[in-house]
Amino acid sequence: MSAETSVPRPRESDVDISDSALFKGMLSEAEFAFAFFDADSRIQRVNDVFSDVVNVPAERMVGRQPVEVLAADLSQIITHAVQAVIETDAPVTEGRVRVRSAEGDTRHWSLSFSPVHDDAGELRAIALVGLDVTESRQTEEALRRSEERYRSLVEAQSQLVWITSPTGAVVEDAPQWRAITGQGLEEYLANGWLEVVHPEERQQTEEAWREALRGRLTDQLGAAALRTARLQGATAMLAEALTVEQVVQVIIDVGRTALAADRSAVALLDTDRAALKLINGEGILEASGATGDEIPLSHSNVMTMAVNSRRPVFAESPESLKAQLLEAGGDEEVLAGFLAHGDERAWVGLPLLAAGRALGALRFSFTRPQKISQEDGVFLEALAGQCALAVERATLFEREHRTAETLQRSLLPDRLPVVKGLVLAQRFRSGSRHVQVGGDWYDAFVLQDGRVAAVVGDVMGKGVKAAAGMGRIRNAMRALALTNPPPAAVLTGLDRVFEATEEEEQVTTLAYMVVEPVTGEGTLALAGHPPPVLVSPQGTAILCDAEPGTPLGWPTSRRQFRFVVPPGHTAVLYSDGLVENRKRGLDAGLAELCSVVTEAPPEVVSSPHMLLDFLVDRMLSGYEQDDDVTALAIHVPPATKSD
Repeated sequence: MSAETSVPRPRESDVDISDSALFKGMLSEAEFAFAFFDADSRIQRVNDVFSDVVNVPAERMVGRQPVEVLAADLSQIITHAVQAVIETDAPVTEGRVRVRSAEGDTRHWSLSFSPVHDDAGELRAIALVGLDVTESRQTEEALRRSEERYRSLVEAQSQLVWITSPTGAVVEDAPQWRAITGQGLEEYLANGWLEVVHPEERQQTEEAWREALRGRLTDQLGAAALRTARLQGATAMLAEALTVEQVVQVIIDVGRTALAADRSAVALLDTDRAALKLINGEGILEASGATGDEIPLSHSNVMTMAVNSRRPVFAESPESLKAQLLEAGGDEEVLAGFLAHGDERAWVGLPLLAAGRALGALRFSFTRPQKISQEDGVFLEALAGQCALAVERATLFEREHRTAETLQRSLLPDRLPVVKGLVLAQRFRSGSRHVQVGGDWYDAFVLQDGRVAAVVGDVMGKGVKAAAGMGRIRNAMRALALTNPPPAAVLTGLDRVFEATEEEEQVTTLAYMVVEPVTGEGTLALAGHPPPVLVSPQGTAILCDAEPGTPLGWPTSRRQFRFVVPPGHTAVLYSDGLVENRKRGLDAGLAELCSVVTEAPPEVVSSPHMLLDFLVDRMLSGYEQDDDVTALAIHVPPATKSD
């Protein structure tokens, strides 16, 4: 045996790998996976670790090729590597192999394939050595996520506001700071912002902070600085809130932190019903006796008084509340019951006014009497003004966003075809940072020969122009596919259509495949689009390595590739919004997509609908969605005995 192999040379010339007793003795205690393949790629020997990794008994593997006994994705990797060693007579390493164990855990392995020669220099076998690198991979993943969090911290915004007492002690929450640093509320209130400063910079930063406190903060300016910082913080958070739900959450956070309120409520005005509709009332029992989500303006409480009078209502004690409500025509018996059974002792009602028009009201309450100074009143009115602008903007956004999303969905298929031997699923999630219709689209339909065509495309841009382009390309693709379905032919035809109907600066990409039900045999062509991912029943992911091609309309010779979805597997086509955003590049997104697949439970992997939900939720988690997300799954059910 030559020294060109990683397998140790036996000390005695009459010893070889065909000796089963010797083989078992050498490898029974080994912590690595080991296997021998002959020149025909057939498995000759394996150790117990390898058998455990692939979850196949050793006796079932010996004498067979990997494709006959191993999972499709793993057998493809091993067969390709063994063949490469045979052809090149050189070692091959596969550093990214994911395998799901019998217990359902996902393990990461590094596989090395080496040629084994006899004394005459002839290739005798191929040796596989596998090392479990799960822990190192997890460490790398944790480091990568940590780096992404740090990048988010730097890029999120140029200025943040947090509030301390004049002595530097943390006395109020800072939701924006915690959202970026990952600190919990209790952790932040206990240790403050310095807790997240790097240990090497901690002492220097703390000394600079203390010096600033001694030199710049005084008790005389403390109260004014706090109010200014509170209003700045609230304004910044409200500026980022797009929906009414997000605005309400900001208002509640401000009430609990900046005002130290025990309860917060937001109500919007329904002018047709002359009533306030509670958006988030935290289970409050109003002094008017109203207990539902709707409070008629004819009932007297701090919110209806604020809306009716267009002025703030401050009740610093139960006596003050009672006097104001009775003056407004409130029911004394109901009021007495409210004060007797409730624990609230001070109240603030603020009208939400936009150009003098009432939009709703805010309600803050306290379980102790609350002295409200003139300066506090000015601050609260300014806060209410900012909240009103945010509510008006969010209401307009939601209405326009619903209209745009309805338009875009009307351009997509109402339903996917139902085909025996194939399960199709789709997910579309409109981007949250725009109110215009986007250019993402998907389609699936049955061809004349019974095969199924599936496509996901992306017309870059927003608005009616992108939607019109999407409609033209989608209709043209259907017509071409039904006439001449091979993917290369369809893309060639689309290039001609694109040149005739679309502008040169318009960029359109798509992934188009034709698949045979039951067998999963198919062909694929890409036009500048991200590659499909193939998910195995064991929960591993393989990115298609087909040539990506160029966007439609670019001069090129279109090619198609064999793309098989074996029974039990699922192919996922998707738009770039799933894997790419402002903080995550395409390569990092594709790597994360494969990593997320390995984390899916078995019941999710076996269901294309659940799989798409899992992938979309996990891929968008922690990132701000700034583009449409479209995904289409093609699942070939596993063969049954009746088949």
